[in-house]
Amino acid sequence: MAILSLGVFGYWFGHFFVFLTIALSTVLLYWGVQLYRVERWLGDPESAPPEARGVWGRLFDHIYRLQRQSLETQDRLESSLEYLQDSLRSLRDVAIITDPRGNIVWANEAAKQLLNISIDNDVGRPLVNLIRSPSFSDYLSASDHTVPLRLPPTPEQERCFQVEVTAFGDGDRLIFVKDITEQYKLEMMRRDFVGNVSHELRTPLTVLKGYVENLQSLDPSITEKIERPLVQMDMQVVRMEVLLKDLLWLSRIESIEHSDKTSSVDMGELINELVGDLRAAWPDREISLSRSFDGLILGDPMELHSAVSNLIVNALKYSDSQSPVDVAWLCEDGQPTLHVSDQGEGIDPIHIPRLTERFYRVDKSRSQKTGGTGLGLAIVKHVALSHNAEIVIKSQVGAGSTFSLVFAPNVSTC
Repeated sequence: MAILSLGVFGYWFGHFFVFLTIALSTVLLYWGVQLYRVERWLGDPESAPPEARGVWGRLFDHIYRLQRQSLETQDRLESSLEYLQDSLRSLRDVAIITDPRGNIVWANEAAKQLLNISIDNDVGRPLVNLIRSPSFSDYLSASDHTVPLRLPPTPEQERCFQVEVTAFGDGDRLIFVKDITEQYKLEMMRRDFVGNVSHELRTPLTVLKGYVENLQSLDPSITEKIERPLVQMDMQVVRMEVLLKDLLWLSRIESIEHSDKTSSVDMGELINELVGDLRAAWPDREISLSRSFDGLILGDPMELHSAVSNLIVNALKYSDSQSPVDVAWLCEDGQPTLHVSDQGEGIDPIHIPRLTERFYRVDKSRSQKTGGTGLGLAIVKHVALSHNAEIVIKSQVGAGSTFSLVFAPNVSTC
């Protein structure tokens, strides 16, 4: 308004451009002074905003409100961070916070005790340079951390650690490292015990089996009175042989569960050959096969053969002799998937979470009739874990069951 008034005044006296220049210079000088006041004020956020009228007054008030809101938000974030750090500081497990580049931002006291990582000396350093393990580096750079990483003992490190990663913020990560050395030792003792006992039992079992076979080969007039006990002994010896075989196989799978699977396996062909063999072994049963995926997966052919065989044989054993067993190998939701379905009695939902436990039986009397060892689904579970796969069980009482192996795509996409 002032510029317009001076312009009219200058025009009236015949000096329009002179008065206009004076007006513009005055406005620019006023704005320069206000900008200088803003700069000084922003350099000292705790001071009160400058006094001004009009547009500059409203601008100062708006900046002041935004400044207050920013400080309040910052105070809340700092308070939350302090609370989080205080909580993590009291943990016995290692807690480490890294930035998006993987550099250490914060670590609790347990990190120094277990990993020799000090917040005083190691902040800003890459965590992978302090925990030197290729598997840890790969795990940290991966996008999926749903399954914890286990770092077994090494010649340099006697402890066994379990690593869990949670992403937060804009690429920051909260990393928990738990010492599971005692649990690891117990697992190794159990595996060694099962393996050793299984090996030790094979010799006396072989001797017993030999004597039973010799007695059964004698003249019937001699063995007539003990024929039934001999048959029962032979059946139990065979059952013990199967049990020891499964125990040894399970022990082997557990010992190499976390080893890399580097062989490309044509699961479609493996399943086709296995179904053919089972059709010959169960000539009175109908086994249907559907294949719509011909891709490859990384794995161990022997372990995969064992897992698929256990699923199909279980379906044959625990379903009516007149009902079919359906096997399907397909791509489902972008993942290679195996379905084995039967029309048996089904399984009560209460039992499903425990089905993969070794020796767990839904119906003990029925399992004894079918000759099961109680290790089949435990073997399937460990094969699935070692192949980055998931075992899914769906069942309805009176309508049958479907056991599925869902693989992560690792060679061929589908």
